[in-house]
Amino acid sequence: MAGDKASTVAPASRPDLVLILKNAALSALVAFALFFLMIGIRTDAGSDGSLTWWTRFDDLAIIVALVFVGSIVIDLLRAWLGRYSIAAVVPAGLSGRLQILRLAATPALLGFAVLVPVIFYNQRYLLDLGILVLTYVMLGWGLNIVVGLAGLLDLGYVAFYAIGAYSYALLSTTFGLSFWICLPVAGILAAFWGVLLGFPVLRLRGDYLAIVTLAFGEIIRLILINWQSLTGGPNGIGSIPRPSFFGIPFTNDDNGFASVFGLEFTPTHRIVFLYYVILLMALLTNWVTIRLRRLPIGRAWEALREDEVACRSLGINIATTKLTAFATGAMFGGFAGAFFATRQGFISPESFSFVESALVLAIVVLGGLGSQLGVALAALAMIGGSELFRGLEQYRMLVFGLAMVLLMIWRPRGLVGHRAPTVYLGSERTLISSSLVKEGHG
Repeated sequence: MAGDKASTVAPASRPDLVLILKNAALSALVAFALFFLMIGIRTDAGSDGSLTWWTRFDDLAIIVALVFVGSIVIDLLRAWLGRYSIAAVVPAGLSGRLQILRLAATPALLGFAVLVPVIFYNQRYLLDLGILVLTYVMLGWGLNIVVGLAGLLDLGYVAFYAIGAYSYALLSTTFGLSFWICLPVAGILAAFWGVLLGFPVLRLRGDYLAIVTLAFGEIIRLILINWQSLTGGPNGIGSIPRPSFFGIPFTNDDNGFASVFGLEFTPTHRIVFLYYVILLMALLTNWVTIRLRRLPIGRAWEALREDEVACRSLGINIATTKLTAFATGAMFGGFAGAFFATRQGFISPESFSFVESALVLAIVVLGGLGSQLGVALAALAMIGGSELFRGLEQYRMLVFGLAMVLLMIWRPRGLVGHRAPTVYLGSERTLISSSLVKEGHG
């Protein structure tokens, strides 16, 4: 017993306090350089138009001190936790219960998502928030195909979101087509532009690929601003038709949804309908992604993500693999854009800035590359959390930045990291040696 217990604990070693203090001082110095002009000095326009400024060195000192102390605490925790194995820190019984809880999280979240309109029927704000969260869940799952499965860093994903939105807006307002007819068309057009983006970047990887996709997103936004005869320019497109329930509009007349089904008219009917529409669209995205992962193209995406050179040496068509990843992810982005347009009733280029791409990418990275459940949890935390901190707008981004830094320290693979292959050659799953993995574990 004593020998077994000793095997779980590494030899005791004191943390290097000098190194910890050096790291803390360096972190505090970096924080001081970053926040000196952002927080230490505040500027504003005076009553006569001149520039006025004042100092906030007390707030700056507090932030630098928090960074210094936080760096020390993190290093001490790392040194302490590094002496123990998982079995020593987490009991076997608790580890099994956590695994059961993880398996039950997906059906529990799905059940809650289905019952949200029932539970919060009279709370319009929460219903709108639920629609917004599900929209970002769908966008995250679409980008997860490109970034999480294929390993292609895409910083211009918002371009496909915009293409889907403007496709539906133009087709519905110009030709009078319904939402259900325009929805697949918007997805097809977005997929087409995804293929067009894929061709020029077939030979690019890493940072160069990210720069080109970022430029593509900005090009689409500038086109939407300057092509005023088609897109309306900065004024956008308004009076976009709302979706109907199999041809029955949600209006307060004899032909409306409430009159046909003998219900009392309330605007909540349309909101609940939109909620279930985006929920079904998000579930469809999830189901298609899971099915594609088990197909040869999904396994080709995973191989491309792990090593493009090895993937090419095995005879896999790299061009087809990349183009299908871009097209599939763009298609789901187009679907989400069409839904966004019909929900808002008005769209403009300001809704499709780079911030949206960065937000969706942050959801995918924080949730865990390749993890469907992780993306959903990250979308719920980031979008729902931003609403919770809306009253603290001045410090909201600071709180989220701190949360992202802490998450990257303790969970570098995301909330629910998933890099396991979809298909194994044998019946048993074997661990990969830590010497073969960059992150140090398999």
